[in-house]
Amino acid sequence: MSNLEKLRKECLECSRCPLRDGARQVVFGVGNENADIMFVGEGPGEQEDIQGEPFVGRSGQLLDKYLELIDLDRNKNIYIANIVKCRPENNRDPKEEEQDICIDWLRWQVREIKPKIIVCLGRIAAQKLISPDFRVTSQHGKFFEKGGMLFMGTFHPSALLRYEANKPLALSDFQALREKARELGLL
Repeated sequence: MSNLEKLRKECLECSRCPLRDGARQVVFGVGNENADIMFVGEGPGEQEDIQGEPFVGRSGQLLDKYLELIDLDRNKNIYIANIVKCRPENNRDPKEEEQDICIDWLRWQVREIKPKIIVCLGRIAAQKLISPDFRVTSQHGKFFEKGGMLFMGTFHPSALLRYEANKPLALSDFQALREKARELGLL
């Protein structure tokens, strides 16, 4: 059993915050444990809570289309996780204190996976991982170096479903990711 599998088992038993009480299950993460690129969202939605895997609803289908366009695949060469591992009721934003309780699981995932690039999907992930004042609308697609890793923030796929005018901007972010990954020899 790998260290990540052990961590997953521990996480699935977690009850440190009230989110666990209202969730069907803990949504740990999915993908290649040796991925050079990791995607991080804010937390599971309804479909993710049902299926136990991040980004499997409509927003996940959109994410998969963008990934396919740049030769990435959740089952082959990336890893996907969230800031919080349990669904906030009514898909609300996770509260700061919930994020603070849950963030260690993500830190341990990052430590085990050792990605070279982390892509933050949406404002909450970007503000938690890149900078508290990160603005997706003005800073999307830009790379930031922190702790020997590159971070990039982009639009959350569910936001793109609501505001389709931002889809071309998100696509350019994914293309920039592909170019950076090629530049670093990751693709």
